[in-house]
Amino acid sequence: MTGDAMDKEIVTEQHRWLQQLVGDWAYESTVAMGPGETDTTIGMDRVKALGEFWIIAEAEGEFPGDGPAKMVITLGYDPLRERFTGTFIHSQMSYLWHYDGELDGTRRILTLESSGPAMDGSETTARYRDVMEIVDESRRLFSSYALREDGKWHEFMSARYTRVA
Repeated sequence: MTGDAMDKEIVTEQHRWLQQLVGDWAYESTVAMGPGETDTTIGMDRVKALGEFWIIAEAEGEFPGDGPAKMVITLGYDPLRERFTGTFIHSQMSYLWHYDGELDGTRRILTLESSGPAMDGSETTARYRDVMEIVDESRRLFSSYALREDGKWHEFMSARYTRVA
């Protein structure tokens, strides 16, 4: 892009929607460890704005069974594709996850989809869905799902976030 083209980039309603996530958040996460077995951990998530178009969320907490972990999510909105876009990396994984998503009609729920390594130990890929819901200015929810062979989405992780700053 030339300097002139970049000057014409317009901040959209979707870009502004992402800015409400900026701040410091405490979270409590529950992960499915097996049939009827869960593990709960706590951590902190610091979300920063990268200009008006992007946010970067840097989280630290425990990864069930594996100790301390760090995670980074980038999120933005691509007005040409009319889709949210982003990435996810985790300190205990080598895979770079690419997000593609959309906001629902209530403008409270952002659904992000990705493909990545299957978590069943096979060397195949699977489809995943992360759902972020804004409850109010101080609370948000996050859930992760994997698409099963029967075509149904299975929730394997959920988290509750509370704004602390």
